[in-house]
Amino acid sequence: MRFAAIADVHGNYLALEAVLADIRAQGIAGIVNLGDMASGPLDAPRTMNLLIALDAVHVLGNHDRYLIDRPPEKMGAWDRPAHAQLDKRHLDWLRGLPKTAVFRDQVFLCHATPENDEVYWLETVLPDGTVRMAELDAIEARAQGITQSLILCAHTHIARAARLRDGRLIVNPGSVGSPGYRDTHPFPHVVEAGTPDARYAILELADDAWRVTFRHVPYDHEAMAALARQNGQPELANALSTGWIR
Repeated sequence: MRFAAIADVHGNYLALEAVLADIRAQGIAGIVNLGDMASGPLDAPRTMNLLIALDAVHVLGNHDRYLIDRPPEKMGAWDRPAHAQLDKRHLDWLRGLPKTAVFRDQVFLCHATPENDEVYWLETVLPDGTVRMAELDAIEARAQGITQSLILCAHTHIARAARLRDGRLIVNPGSVGSPGYRDTHPFPHVVEAGTPDARYAILELADDAWRVTFRHVPYDHEAMAALARQNGQPELANALSTGWIR
């Protein structure tokens, strides 16, 4: 088995186009999408049109949920502009997506953790804002009850893998379209990828073991940075341009 995992596109259709082209160039047909597809000050409808047309297994991210579970006046700064761009067809498609899924019987899919779409799984945030790898005991506790040998999550935009003591592998493919962001929960912190490239992962089962390859794909990130700046998000523009929030 060999397939690709994408996540956290956040309305960045140029990054998504580049990643899909790279997936095709690798000769890969199977794709899973771990959510957070449209929210952001970029181009939500063009992104959603690409994803709806894609032959893939999709799960709902927290920002996808925000677009369909509350009125626009209750939405955040990334969700409100995306919602204004989307039509009923896009929102109805999101309403039909599951929060978790199983791919080809062997891969468990979720956006953040199995129980909560807003909680970091492989990372933890310290009170001083430091973001670091979570403790193995905490990672394993959230994986209880999952029988699949490969678990895929997203949400933090950080490409990372963790092998559990029982042999299961948890992988975050990184973010296709947002190489940096600022958040306030559980403590104020920033996440920075360090390059503006679009990211995804290739997963392969060979000799009864999972192998992961993290891919960084160049694309016209300056065009997306300019769009973010035009839409009043200079901090995201800087992340799109450089990979850094600061």
